[in-house]
Amino acid sequence: MIIQKQPAVYIMTNQRNGTLYTGVTSNLVKRTYEHRNGLIDGFTKKYSCKILVFFEIHETMESAIVREKQIKLYTRKKKFQLIETINSQWLDLHSGII
Repeated sequence: MIIQKQPAVYIMTNQRNGTLYTGVTSNLVKRTYEHRNGLIDGFTKKYSCKILVFFEIHETMESAIVREKQIKLYTRKKKFQLIETINSQWLDLHSGII
């Protein structure tokens, strides 16, 4: 279970090898719930990115933001490799954080 207020970087997708969204939040449980239920207008709602395939917990929001920016600069291939280091089957990790 993830602590409610804990900085995290995460990646959502709509399917294996599909559209990817990289984000940062102070509340991963709440934020993934919002994405999964289409409560936030924008990219993830438009492309139906509802599957949490990657996340990293950080000590500070500053370090999470730095990491998010780093990941956003990755190529698509490198993002796939990052996801597969912790989630080779591209399973939805949401149930593991609540």
